[in-house]
Amino acid sequence: MINLEGVTKRYNKQSTALEDIHLNVEPGEFVSIVGQSGSGKTTLVKLIIAEERATSGKVSIGDWDITRIPYRHVPLLRRQIGVIFQDFKLLDKKTIYENVAFALQVSGESGARIRTVIPRLLEIVGLPHKKNSYPHELSGGEQQRVAIARALVHRPKILVADEPTGNLDSINTQEIIEILKKINEFGTTVVLVTHNREVVNQMKRRVVTLDKGRLISDVKEGKYRL
Repeated sequence: MINLEGVTKRYNKQSTALEDIHLNVEPGEFVSIVGQSGSGKTTLVKLIIAEERATSGKVSIGDWDITRIPYRHVPLLRRQIGVIFQDFKLLDKKTIYENVAFALQVSGESGARIRTVIPRLLEIVGLPHKKNSYPHELSGGEQQRVAIARALVHRPKILVADEPTGNLDSINTQEIIEILKKINEFGTTVVLVTHNREVVNQMKRRVVTLDKGRLISDVKEGKYRL
């Protein structure tokens, strides 16, 4: 599903973000990518979603070799990869329903499909009763759940969550993790990028640890020990 073969990313001679990374994530896995600030986690996410290109090595997503993917193909690739960020990135002047629907509208989906899909997604994240609310009327945890619903609109095979609980308290963090686990149970591959030791350790899933751009540990049902 996700395969990195000898991947190195250098921004200049003095800055190497990732060095000789070998990583394979199977379909349906839940993998936590952990490491301290500057370990290369964010760069790894950018390579997976084709926001950045590897300096050397090969990055594959399913049957796609995205190491040198043409820019015109990137939007199609990203429909297969849902992405959640720490800062939600919601549109302030649109309702929750409109925020989620917008992702389908820009890709040309019909109104009938939108009316069918959005209620289901809001149900998955537990917010059907908030569909007419605006982002400022929601808590941080609720806003992140909207962002998750939006990331699922194209039924992606992969969901990448980049520090999704970074701005949340412990209760909201647990709610977001439970939703991610539920999405994984539906068959979606989930890659959770985080520095939150407690979240990773209670998951008891595969843990990949980065340190100074190198992959130093890859453990099934592991713990974050740094």
